[in-house]
Amino acid sequence: MITKSDKNKVRKKRHFRVRNKLSGTTVRPRLNVFRSSKHIYAQLIDDSNKSTLVSASTLDPELKDSIKNGGNAEAAAKVGELVAKRAVEKGLTEVVFDRGGYLYHGRVKALADAAREAGLKF
Repeated sequence: MITKSDKNKVRKKRHFRVRNKLSGTTVRPRLNVFRSSKHIYAQLIDDSNKSTLVSASTLDPELKDSIKNGGNAEAAAKVGELVAKRAVEKGLTEVVFDRGGYLYHGRVKALADAAREAGLKF
């Protein structure tokens, strides 16, 4: 039987492989996604300066009241819209998508699609 810790080890290994090829710059930051069982988090990261430019999550005060359950695709879509809105306000439209080793399906896909619709290009 595959345990939760085994799945996370495989995810971290996959993420490490992907991160060796991806890097965010000041012009084109990395859109990083982290998913827990109850929440989802997204950040735009400039790896050259080692700084987070924009972030959003289901725990943000703007979203916390409107989201009943932070661990579903609907909540992920709202986080995607919010992170894209904040990025566009800062003048960032082009990003590199880092799915964090997660499969591009479900909540991760919902977040990415919502961010694209709100103005991010990746």
